[in-house]
Amino acid sequence: MAKPTAAVYRRRRLAVVLVLLLVIAVVAAGAWALIARPWEAPEATPQPTTSQTATPEGSPAPTAAQTPTPSAAETPGVVACEAADIEVLAVTDAETYAPDQLPQLSISLANKGTTDCTIDVGTATQRFEITSGDDLWWRSTDCQAESSSMIVTLTAGQTVPSATPLVWDRTRSSTTTCEDENRQRAPAGGASYHVAVSIGGFDSAGTRQIILQ
Repeated sequence: MAKPTAAVYRRRRLAVVLVLLLVIAVVAAGAWALIARPWEAPEATPQPTTSQTATPEGSPAPTAAQTPTPSAAETPGVVACEAADIEVLAVTDAETYAPDQLPQLSISLANKGTTDCTIDVGTATQRFEITSGDDLWWRSTDCQAESSSMIVTLTAGQTVPSATPLVWDRTRSSTTTCEDENRQRAPAGGASYHVAVSIGGFDSAGTRQIILQ
């Protein structure tokens, strides 16, 4: 058999190259179709409406028209306390005091009603008075330097004592003798005194008796 000439080898090489180029072209065409398809899809796919998409983070909060407002029946307001529901009592740390003891006075505040109510329990609404018969011996507001308001909610059935007792120095008070170190001292030796209190505009129903020895 005769050996192929150089021209035959060249034709064979050219045929192989053409086949390779054809294969590369087919593969490239398929790859381009896969790459191009996603860019074409949005034209045929309908965009979601606003009601179908979630609110993105950082967008404005709903307006008042969009946010339902609870009715008064759903969130009933707490009303101010009434005298019929409030019980105020004068409280002392003892009934009888030795000559070297100073009476400590407090207030007990109770809501005897069936609903919660609000009341001002600030020092501006508190008053302590000590009497002996018809004689007013001492009143806490005579020399009160500062006062403030404090509105709180008193739960139905709740009883609350005042936090810090007020000390009576066993002297007669007056708005003109607050700085006087020699105020008249209250008689002792078994003398009887009565403590009355008031808070939030409500007076104690009775008084608390104390004895000074």
